[in-house]
Amino acid sequence: MQSITFHKYQGTGNDFIIIDDRQEQFSKKDTKLIARLCDRKFGIGADGLILLQNNKLHDFTMVYYNADGNESSMCGNGGRCIASFARFLGVATDNTTFEAIDGLHHAKIFDNGTVSLQMMDVKNLQLFDGHVFTNTGSPHHVELTDNIDHVDVFHQGRHLRNELYGKEGANINFVQPVTSSTFKVRTYERGVEDETLSCGTGVTAVALAMHKTGQTQSQTVELQTPGGNLQVNFEPTPTGYQNIWLTGPATQVFKGTIEL
Repeated sequence: MQSITFHKYQGTGNDFIIIDDRQEQFSKKDTKLIARLCDRKFGIGADGLILLQNNKLHDFTMVYYNADGNESSMCGNGGRCIASFARFLGVATDNTTFEAIDGLHHAKIFDNGTVSLQMMDVKNLQLFDGHVFTNTGSPHHVELTDNIDHVDVFHQGRHLRNELYGKEGANINFVQPVTSSTFKVRTYERGVEDETLSCGTGVTAVALAMHKTGQTQSQTVELQTPGGNLQVNFEPTPTGYQNIWLTGPATQVFKGTIEL
């Protein structure tokens, strides 16, 4: 029976199993195994699983899987966590560049546990009656509400994820303004198929959507999620947004070994 060493990380409650796969020994196409490892009752438990692999040109490659076992689009909090893990391994320094499914990312890792991750430029925010749709590495629906604590995120999010976006789906974000530059956010994540405590690409989408629709004039936006607070900084351009940075804590929770 094969055993594998893993590290558990969390970024504002968005939690991940991270595996050092530089020897490429992990079975990357075994969706049932990945789903079992992410299962909170029969496995380790996580919102997703991330592999750190070698990269010939950059510090490392990030491969991300949703909790359902399928390889997925970019995960912002996962990107911050794997940057911290890379420094822990000695693969990266305080400044790192790595490759993910949506391209290159730069990250800055600070001694206080904070990690800033540069996100992809965003050129297309689609405004609809009642919501905004954009892609910040993953597809996101952003919808304002005046009482976020009473939103049924699981049922409303699942309905919108399926009815509006079909089989491929999208992540659904509900947003309530707190101040002119602070917003509360709750997110239903596809692949997890439930509300998560935080979503990095989600709060990034929220910050840009709030600026695009005039809900904020600030280019530094604070996002309050059930798992903690994140910050998004950005620069508007004539066609969208650039120099987008997602900042918040990334914490190693524990290390373990599991029999496969």
